[in-house]
Amino acid sequence: MTPEQYAQEKAAASGSSFYYAFLFLPPPRRAAITAFYAFCREVDDVVDEVSDPMVAANKLAWWRSEVQRAFAGQAQHPALQALMPHAAAHGITAQHLLAVIEGCEMDLSQSRYLDYIGLQRYCHLVAGIVGEVAANIFGRTQDATVQYAHRMGLAFQLTNIIRDVGDDARRGRIYLPINELQRFDVKAHEVLNRVYSERFTALMRFQIERAHQTYDEALALLPEADRRAQKPGLMMANIYRTLLHEIDAGGCQVLHQRISLTPVRKLWIAMKTNWRGR
Repeated sequence: MTPEQYAQEKAAASGSSFYYAFLFLPPPRRAAITAFYAFCREVDDVVDEVSDPMVAANKLAWWRSEVQRAFAGQAQHPALQALMPHAAAHGITAQHLLAVIEGCEMDLSQSRYLDYIGLQRYCHLVAGIVGEVAANIFGRTQDATVQYAHRMGLAFQLTNIIRDVGDDARRGRIYLPINELQRFDVKAHEVLNRVYSERFTALMRFQIERAHQTYDEALALLPEADRRAQKPGLMMANIYRTLLHEIDAGGCQVLHQRISLTPVRKLWIAMKTNWRGR
């Protein structure tokens, strides 16, 4: 199996909404974003799948070293072997990849966030930086597009947090800010034990409203000159916003299940966005 085939299989196996947007890119850009996404999945899987924090920390330390080796022309892992031929062309630096690792490392030492400001730091590393790299790969020509990409990355991560409240609770994590739990009188043990209430529903609808607002803020930052090139990001935004509507319409029942859209529906939304251009 070639590094490119490995990256393709890693991206496809994730079932992510991002994968459907990649399909509409020209082959060279599609290969670059697929390899970058495969790297992100590899690092994220360390935290999600390795139960011993010390083992996970050692694995992430290995990835730090692997990033340095890759930029010295000595990549060992197929995900980075697939990514490195595209790095220079799309402005991908070691600092970008190390920031993603740093964000994942936060999951090993922090399972709660006091407030939204603190949560945004985490989102910046695991999603904002990812958005920046993705925007570069899609074809960024304007500096302002970086601001758009970071804001859109935040919106994506807020959506992930909403969707994954139950999954995260099973791992002992609560990304919903503590002061917002307090505001809606939702106790941490209720989330961890997956107890529904009107208070919890109100909390989640507040989260959904903020996520939608963040999407709107991101779209307002996108320069018209880069709108066509950034269509894959717009596809992902429409898929994720549809998911938010589904969660809301279903009464925010996210504690016992991971709500998702079917592959056919994701592909249809991506196709429709491609046709309409927004």
